[in-house]
Parts: sequence; C-alpha cells; structure tokens
Amino acid sequence: MCTYNGEQFLAQQLDSFERQVYRNWSLHVSDDGSEDGTRAVLQAYSKQWGERRLRVVDGPQAGFARNFLSLTCRADIEADYFAWSDQDDIWSAEKLRVAIDWLRSIPSEVPAVYCGRTLIIGETGPPLGLSPHFSLPPRFKNALVQSIGGGNTMVFNQAARVLITEAGAELKVPSHDWWCYQLITGAGGIVHYDPQPHVFYRQHGGNVIGSNSDWRARFRRLAMVFQGRFCEWRAQNIHALESISHRPGADHYKTLKLFKAACKRRLPGRVAWILRAGLHRQTLLGNLGLVLARHY
Repeated sequence: MCTYNGEQFLAQQLDSFERQVYRNWSLHVSDDGSEDGTRAVLQAYSKQWGERRLRVVDGPQAGFARNFLSLTCRADIEADYFAWSDQDDIWSAEKLRVAIDWLRSIPSEVPAVYCGRTLIIGETGPPLGLSPHFSLPPRFKNALVQSIGGGNTMVFNQAARVLITEAGAELKVPSHDWWCYQLITGAGGIVHYDPQPHVFYRQHGGNVIGSNSDWRARFRRLAMVFQGRFCEWRAQNIHALESISHRPGADHYKTLKLFKAACKRRLPGRVAWILRAGLHRQTLLGNLGLVLARHY
C-alpha cells in the first residue's frame, strides 16, 4: 500500500484487510511524506497487529507511480504473491482468496496478473455504479493503448514481480498499473480480468486518477486525448518498454515498433498503421479517440 495524506479513509481499508478470508498476508506501506494523521493511524494498527503484520517505510516522494514501483522492487519484501492497494478503498472479504485461487492455477514460472472491475462508491460509502466491463481479452495490442485494470485490483505472482523489479523502480511511466499490464503481456505473461468486482473504489475530491464509470468521465478522458495528454503518456510507456526490449517476444517487439511509427503519422496514414499493428481499445468510443488523438 502507498499512502499520502490518507487519514480520512485509511482505517476503513485496513479493517477490510482484517476481514479477508485469505489470512496469510502481511502489509507493507510506503508513506510519501504525509502531513496529516496517516502515520498515526498506521502506528495504531501496527501496535494492534504487530510489526511483522504491518511495516511502514518512507516513500521516494516522486509521485504515486514511483512510490508503488519503489515499494514493489524492495529486496527485503519476500512473498509468493503481491497485491497493490490504494489507501481509500475497501476490499471485499473474498478479494485475496479469489485472486490467489486463479494465480495458483498458473505455472509459477509464468508471469501472471489478476485484475478486475470495481464497484464505485461515493465519499461517504453509497454505491454509484460499476466500472466499465471490458469484454475483449487482455493482450499486448490492447495494453499499448489502454489500461483496463486498476492497480487497486491487481494481484500478481513472483514471476511478474521479477519482471517489474528487473525493469526498475525509477522508470518514468504514467501509472504503475498500466505499466504492469504492458510489461506482463509484452513479456508473454498472462493477465486475467475478472468481471466480478471485489474492490469498492472510493471517489472523492482527492482522487489522483478517478473512475471511468459514466459518460461524463469518459468524455473527460477523451478530451485529454485530444489535448495531447495521452501522447505524452504513450511516449513515456514506449521509452520504458524500449529500456527492457530484450523481454518482449519478437511479435510483440514488432507491434511496439509499428505503434511507435503510427504515433508519428497524421490522418489518414495513422489509421493504416494502427490497423497494421492490430492496436485496439475496448470500446468504439475508445477506438475513435485512438484514431483521432494527437500523436505528436
């Protein structure tokens, strides 16, 4: 878990960990310089649970993505499975059990990531609806242009963690979860998207990213595409993937090169290169944005 000024909702998330059906877990928290009562809440739970159950370290204070990657890459954390958690959500009691049951069905040497839908809740807890249901299978040609699984839903095995650690903690990427989706699928790993939500994803004024659960939110994100925001993010992702170019298979590396070429072209040539690469988002609106977005 990564925290930053999360005092308001933190205890509810910690309590949901305590209710997990799967009991063999420990919590490592990287706090990015909180100035509220976050540390006090964590200290109280550490006293209650014991230091072996809950450990707190100082984060790099370089944004949420770097905080999650730095914590994931710490050599002093050992486990068979790893789950990322936000500070303000609530987990269902079955969250870890469901994810680990699936991960155990995958050979341990194969990088594997579980992720899924979320149930959106408001600041005080009432349900607001479900996140989009992505029906197309997770794959590298989707991962290059879209993140489908929030980090707050992700659970991954040791083989996936090795890949993340090999890529490094200091990569400049838009988000740790999108990077994980690209890295694992690009290296021939498996990503499983669960349509059944097991995370209550809280929306409030302090959200860094926010949900994509209604048409207003989707059009806001589409506006960001036309403003060139995704162009910057794509450039960061391409650079990160090229820094670990020995990992993707030949077909995936070819797709990456085609994607990079498509990003440099204007309409209508861009459409041809996107089709040639087989790139796609999960929805018609998303594919429209992919074609019309600024790529330069």
